[in-house]
Amino acid sequence: MIRSMTGFGKADCELAGKRITIEIRSLNSRQLDISIKLPAAYREKEALLRNHIASKLIRGKIDVTISIDLVDSADQVSFINKAAIKHYLDELKKTTKELNIKGNDPWEMMKIALRMPDTLTYYQTGPDKKEWNTIYEGFLNAVERADKYRSEEGEAMKSDLQNRISAIETSLKAIERFEGMRIETIRARLDQRLNEFLSVNNIDKNRFEQEIIFYLEKLDITEEKVRLKNHIDYLKDTLNGEEASGKKLGFISQEMGREINTIGSKANEFNIQKLVVQMKDDLEKIKEQLLNIL
Repeated sequence: MIRSMTGFGKADCELAGKRITIEIRSLNSRQLDISIKLPAAYREKEALLRNHIASKLIRGKIDVTISIDLVDSADQVSFINKAAIKHYLDELKKTTKELNIKGNDPWEMMKIALRMPDTLTYYQTGPDKKEWNTIYEGFLNAVERADKYRSEEGEAMKSDLQNRISAIETSLKAIERFEGMRIETIRARLDQRLNEFLSVNNIDKNRFEQEIIFYLEKLDITEEKVRLKNHIDYLKDTLNGEEASGKKLGFISQEMGREINTIGSKANEFNIQKLVVQMKDDLEKIKEQLLNIL
């Protein structure tokens, strides 16, 4: 079973005088990168949340936001940072003067200053055990929903990957139709070039046949086709396995790319080259998808 690294989970908690919203968003990343935004009252719980996310979501760029909407402000304490407001007002006045901006409405400037960071702070007294248990349960639900989202997204990705893999298999089988024609074309080209530069009477036919056989062996793509087919089968088995890893699938796709490139460099036949280009295109789309698999 494959899972995407893209996911989203949300949970809401209703408490006395408060509404808690928990959101978890994840995107693809080479490693685990967790960012948690918490109200100051819950900051001490960050390690607990971080450990659970690491064990459950494993990898990706994960943003967690826990926000509070206060319905009743009875347990809320407010603080006005006068020094910060004065600093912002001074800077605004200086800037308007330097830029020759007309208008100096004190209230308008005050509203702008109050939107700046650290001018007005609202915070709550720390949560009691019962309150935290409710919030943590909501957090666990949000993580589960994000993980479920990842699984559903993974199934959609798997379907697309299977179609791309089938397309590469079809192109690989189609190469066989042109291989006989390819050999005859190469042989005829060599005969023509040889006759253009050498007298037929001076040619050692046995030596000539040996050289052609040696040259055609260098251009033989049978081994590359067999290896590519083995890599395709391995990719499909891994994709359908219980623990499908994006990194492992990525390594297999790299090996497929090497074989496809070698077939292309040896092909010397237009129709085979067209099939190689199509296989490369499908493989690139597979690689793009694999970057987002857990």
